[in-house]
Amino acid sequence: MLEPGADAPDFELQNQDGEPVALSSYAGQRVVVYFYPRANTEGCTVEACSFRDRWDDYGERDVAVLGVSDDDVDDLAEFANDYDLPFELLSDPEGEVSLLYESYGEKEMFGNTFDGVFRNTYVVGADGTVELAYEGVDPEEHADEILADIDDLE
Repeated sequence: MLEPGADAPDFELQNQDGEPVALSSYAGQRVVVYFYPRANTEGCTVEACSFRDRWDDYGERDVAVLGVSDDDVDDLAEFANDYDLPFELLSDPEGEVSLLYESYGEKEMFGNTFDGVFRNTYVVGADGTVELAYEGVDPEEHADEILADIDDLE
């Protein structure tokens, strides 16, 4: 995991609409960059919907949310439409950005080993440094946890 105080690596990825989104375009604003394994799976849907359900609270704090997975743009578009997600979902098909954030690597499921995205989150401050880092998060409570921790930073 990147540690608080580290510079957050800049990146540019396509969003669910195929448009480029760069972390640097959020300079001066706090950003939640959350990594999740797969769109339209149970845990990832719960996590995304919890950010959606607290969207107004994030907006009141001027906090942007970026979800990153190795899903392709079409799958992200379907996911965003199916659940009315108001934030950017970013496609990292080769895991390059996820790897920069130490959120990609070997996983095992049902006896199979494969490379994939880990469920980690970073809060990047307005100055571009990591303020908070979360590893292996609980998808159900995570959006609330981040809001409380952001409030504690103030």
